[in-house]
Amino acid sequence: MDRGPDLVRDSVPVIDLSPFGGRDPAAAQCVIDAVGQACRSLGFFIATGHGVDAAVTQRFYDLARDFFDQPEPIKREATPGGDIPGGLSFMPLATESLGGTIGVIAPGDYKESLNYGPRLTGGPWPATVLPLHVAFEQYFAQMEQLARRLRDIFCAAVGLPEGYFEADFVDHLSALRVINYPEPKTPPLPGQMRAGAHTDYGFLTILRSEASSGGLQVQSRGGDWIDVPALDDAFVINIGDAFMRWTNDVWVSTPHRVINPPPTDAAGSRRQSIPFFSNPNAAATIRCLDQFCDADRPARYPPVSYGDYIALKTQQAYA
Repeated sequence: MDRGPDLVRDSVPVIDLSPFGGRDPAAAQCVIDAVGQACRSLGFFIATGHGVDAAVTQRFYDLARDFFDQPEPIKREATPGGDIPGGLSFMPLATESLGGTIGVIAPGDYKESLNYGPRLTGGPWPATVLPLHVAFEQYFAQMEQLARRLRDIFCAAVGLPEGYFEADFVDHLSALRVINYPEPKTPPLPGQMRAGAHTDYGFLTILRSEASSGGLQVQSRGGDWIDVPALDDAFVINIGDAFMRWTNDVWVSTPHRVINPPPTDAAGSRRQSIPFFSNPNAAATIRCLDQFCDADRPARYPPVSYGDYIALKTQQAYA
């Protein structure tokens, strides 16, 4: 394991997941303890030993980059929305303002994205991107397997039986997004960022990141912004709002952002990220787990269905 229970609160720990599920109970427990401590202190960690097929990841990355390299009229053949289950959504530059989800009013984020989920709606897949459709499905399947493994680790870390959350993930509303952050051609508008500060909405997020000038930052418990390193064959994992509510804010859903590159480093600062948002189904009720609330620490939030919660957050992001 790269980092264990001695992790520093204001750094992003690297945790090798491979001992979990193996033959050495002590090594598996080290993984559980390290994940639990990371999620209580920072809400972020970097996972190695994850078991995701690197060839599937690279093919998906390459095909997505080819899409974003196309002229704008061709990209816009993929529509911003639609009512087709498993359809594709293309969000052009500056369409979304993530800061709005935490009450920060700012210009649209300087990014464009492709969005997909088997049980989410979108527009028709253009004939020119059919290979990308297959790549989305293959990578999504890899992420489902890793998300299930992480849920098992989470259950062990908070004292729940294995599989406790699985009923909430039948027909789950997980989403896969590819985000292109182009090289800026002009200075950003006042308050504009590549991605404004926000927290994620769901259970957990699995991010395939990329090193660049103008990268991902996470806010420490002390309020400082920490650069998140992009390691080869590793994923950045973070807690979402839904799971933070389940733990009564003991595990933290931490603000994070993608900053603008300095003007001197704008050339070559293009960045492509692939987040997988592991979300429960719409009917899942998010309520404080018994072990996280008592007379001295009552539940901080009323129960809410995930469907109602995600509808509110989405409205705020696209207001």
